[in-house]
Amino acid sequence: MTQITTAQLRPPAHRVERRSLVMWRVRLAVSSVAAVIGAGLLSSVQTTVPSAWPWVGSGALLATAVAAVLLLPPWWFRLHRWEVTGTAVYVRAGYLRREWGITATSHVQTVDIRRGPLEQRLGLATVLVTTASAKGELKLHGLDATTAAELAERLLILAHATPGDAT
Repeated sequence: MTQITTAQLRPPAHRVERRSLVMWRVRLAVSSVAAVIGAGLLSSVQTTVPSAWPWVGSGALLATAVAAVLLLPPWWFRLHRWEVTGTAVYVRAGYLRREWGITATSHVQTVDIRRGPLEQRLGLATVLVTTASAKGELKLHGLDATTAAELAERLLILAHATPGDAT
């Protein structure tokens, strides 16, 4: 079994596609609009004493939503990275909590490509690398659709060519 030292751990080399910013902004905007509309509808239900406070709360929620749509996607863009070497798949992601995923290519069982409607429109894809691990799958988000297809093929070739660990 190969031991990985801290000197070998480094941020994965590749960033996600810049078009991911649009995808993340649209998703945040849709969620935010739903939350603001819900808060507005709840605010419109008046008790016997009319008050401006519910509308102030809705306005604060709207301001927070606009700030989130503008500020969070660039931050996520700087965090999300991926890389595939001859021996492993590396993914770094996370929003509030940073997550590193490292899987040996010898442990890869399946490779899938997922493209939702928004990803299709933007020419993006997500590659799902499944292993026998209880942790589940590694997700490489925000890849160009062509890059994702080439990567999936490369991963399957590497998985077949890499002998399994003798554990």
